Amino acid sequence: MPETARKALAEFLGALLLTATVVGSGIMGERLAEGNGAVALLANTLATVAVLATLIVTFGPISGAHFNPVVSVVALLRRNLDTATAAIFVAAQILGCCIGAVLANAMFGLPLIEAATHSRTGGAQWLSEIIATAGLVLVAFRSPGTGDAAWRVPLWIGAAYWFTASTSFANPAITIGRALSDSFAGIRPADVPGFALAQALGGIIGILLLRAFATRSAAA
Repeated sequence: MPETARKALAEFLGALLLTATVVGSGIMGERLAEGNGAVALLANTLATVAVLATLIVTFGPISGAHFNPVVSVVALLRRNLDTATAAIFVAAQILGCCIGAVLANAMFGLPLIEAATHSRTGGAQWLSEIIATAGLVLVAFRSPGTGDAAWRVPLWIGAAYWFTASTSFANPAITIGRALSDSFAGIRPADVPGFALAQALGGIIGILLLRAFATRSAAA
């Protein structure tokens, strides 16, 4: 298999499995929690942290384990990826996240594609996504290698599930995927653009932070 195709497959499968876990654990958590939102969110968080760590270790040596268009675009701007590969990664990530949501719906006997009705909009939600995404970029790109990223990134996302009002999507591709499931982890399709814009802004802030710290490190 050509190297680019191999990397794209890793991004596709990683995004698929990550989304299936986020959506599926949300459905399972909500069903078992019997109305206790905190318990459902805790279950959702633990499953997400566990699978993210596993996927980074598994696919990191192959593609870098981005699973996120913001991360791939930042890698492009930092010249870690070429334009064609970045575009392929983003397409693979979006497709993987959408199929992952469909598979999660199928596993729990829900309609394969069902537009979410969970409202997630407003300044507090957008600010949360800016912070979550900026932090993700900073943590990911300040990690020396896959082994460090495999615990740093999941811990950041797990913490941000709880300290942000949005429960830390921090990923445009998974935001699109989660709009296809009317479940605990869902987001109304109408709210997706606002989240994506906030995530893009968070990515820009993350780049600025990376440059600031790099400059200080060089000066020291």
